[in-house]
Amino acid sequence: MTALINDRNTRTRNGDQKEPPVAANARIFGGSLVAINAAGFAVPGSTAVGIAGCGCAEAHADNTGGAAGAIRVRVSVRPSQFTNSGATDAITLADIGKDCFIVDDQTVAKTDGAGTRSRAGRVFDVDADGVWVDFR
Repeated sequence: MTALINDRNTRTRNGDQKEPPVAANARIFGGSLVAINAAGFAVPGSTAVGIAGCGCAEAHADNTGGAAGAIRVRVSVRPSQFTNSGATDAITLADIGKDCFIVDDQTVAKTDGAGTRSRAGRVFDVDADGVWVDFR
């Protein structure tokens, strides 16, 4: 490819959303924490290694019985609120700006559970209702 000599119509996207393809047989609920597996497909958040937090599902996506990539799920990467983990692994105000880890598709924790959990995102805020996770 050579350098431009004229203007170029470069496509752009809103950086607040993604639409990753959904893994085979995966069912993702609206409002749930979505992760990307090692193959690059969206899966529900779970205690697992080898996945990475992607964002919050904006709608239900049911790929039960479908092949990997047969459908896509719209995901927000803006700060989204999830349930705080229990007692000793609870996230506090002191954790703002630090990584948090996926427990399930609605819960995040302070630690990686001795190497059993993948990163969800960065703690944006903590309030009485839960943990705000930023996926950007």
